[in-house]
Amino acid sequence: MKKIGMNKQFLQIVFFAAALIMAMSSIVWASSGGEASGAVHGNHWLKIDTWKVLNFGILALAGFFLARKPVAQFFSSRSKSIEDEINSLELKKADAQKELAEYQTKFKNLDQESKQIVEDYIKQGEEAKIRILAEASAQAEKLEDMAKRNIQQEFKSARAKLQQEIVERAMGKAEELIRASISSDDQDKLVDEYLKKVVA
Repeated sequence: MKKIGMNKQFLQIVFFAAALIMAMSSIVWASSGGEASGAVHGNHWLKIDTWKVLNFGILALAGFFLARKPVAQFFSSRSKSIEDEINSLELKKADAQKELAEYQTKFKNLDQESKQIVEDYIKQGEEAKIRILAEASAQAEKLEDMAKRNIQQEFKSARAKLQQEIVERAMGKAEELIRASISSDDQDKLVDEYLKKVVA
């Protein structure tokens, strides 16, 4: 704020000094025109040109006093907007530097993170392999038990069929032997004995 106040005062002084120098130089230039100039213009110059120079000086001073506030406000607002823009750019620069530092940190840690990810996947793969092998082993044991039970059942069933077939064949052979060894008289005798048992 001090800078802005000093700039305003400096501009006012410069503008006032420039106007005063112009006014004075016009008067000096007009008054030192020489003999020929004085002869040509005479007293006529004093009436017209002096008033022109005075009018110009008054207009310059009036312009200075009228324009000093808007000009000062313009330069003040311009300097404020430039200052705000510089502050905004500084903030953006700080944010960009912060993001850059974050990305650099991430890039540094990227190799370590990728190694960690690969190690995690390998560990998960080993755990999955152990789990799958354990499940497969348990399933194989179940299938083996089922196969053993089925084989025992089939064996029992086949043994029972074989025993039944042996009994049937033995019965058939026995019947054949009995028929071959018993005569018709023996058959009559057996029938009679059976009838006596039934009647009694």
